[in-house]
Amino acid sequence: MSNDILIWGAGAIGGTVGAWLKRAGYDVTFVDIDGAHVSRIKDPDAGLHIIGVDEFTVTAPAFTPAELSGRWRRIFLAVKAHHTAEAARQLAPFLQPDGYVLSLQNGLCESAIAAVVGEDRTIGAFINFYADWIAPGEIHYSNRGAAVIGELHGEMTPRLAALHQDLRHFEPDVMQSDALSSWLWGKLAYASLLFAQATGEKGIADCLARRDIRPVLTQLAGEVVQVADAYAIPLRGFNGFDPEAFRPNASADRIDRTFEQMVAFNRPNSKTHSGIWRDLAIRKRPTEVDGQMGVVAAMAAARHLSSPALNALIALIHQIEAGERPLSDHNLSELLP
Repeated sequence: MSNDILIWGAGAIGGTVGAWLKRAGYDVTFVDIDGAHVSRIKDPDAGLHIIGVDEFTVTAPAFTPAELSGRWRRIFLAVKAHHTAEAARQLAPFLQPDGYVLSLQNGLCESAIAAVVGEDRTIGAFINFYADWIAPGEIHYSNRGAAVIGELHGEMTPRLAALHQDLRHFEPDVMQSDALSSWLWGKLAYASLLFAQATGEKGIADCLARRDIRPVLTQLAGEVVQVADAYAIPLRGFNGFDPEAFRPNASADRIDRTFEQMVAFNRPNSKTHSGIWRDLAIRKRPTEVDGQMGVVAAMAAARHLSSPALNALIALIHQIEAGERPLSDHNLSELLP
């Protein structure tokens, strides 16, 4: 049997993309560790219900990893960054020899996938749409955002072109790029602001609009930008985020403008808080801070770069995860010099 798409991780990202492709007529199978979620997706009387930008329900084959058998031509990996290596090892036996894994994740996960299945069987993606797993069988997709796919070696291949056409059923403006790292690192710099938001009570737009903490937000993103520069990775902006505003010589007007544009992008969204905040405040589980910001901090240390704001933010989030510190809008004020 020639299976087409296996969604490994049917949460906010994987569930949303998979549901759109299933509705478009693709052969989609879901895998998730949440048995109740799996049961709902495959139940003809329930299914996977998407709300938000659009509202619809799909029913599809769904399994826990222990129940799965067969091989797939394409596996879309959509687990948290810190679960990437383990998930890649689990999914490898289910990937066809000529198939590939698409990383639908935040962070720099492609290298961990390639270490297991091979670089030639790995495709990367940058995504900036917002979605939340609400309950078993229910996902809230709040807004469209920038999306880019690319081969790890930067070539524009026929399989990338074919994937691009497929993903347009979900995001019509998805792009192909020969410089995926530029987008991934741009997202990491922006993600530093989302991790900062997650430590408080205000939503994304309200946090980005705060003048009192703008110096620490600017320093956080600036430290990510300096690491990218040290590794000679040019950065791309998106959805109001301008990486040039976080360089040491950036003008106050440019800094204010990018914050205004980011607030304008986030303000209309029905998803007001980041998924990181939901991990801390709602789901009470560890965040991706080590798999994203921790990786950047380690790369900074390897080049003897100072990243005090990032290190302090990582420590702060660990304290919240451990129940040693409450979520508070005052948390970021403590990171100010």
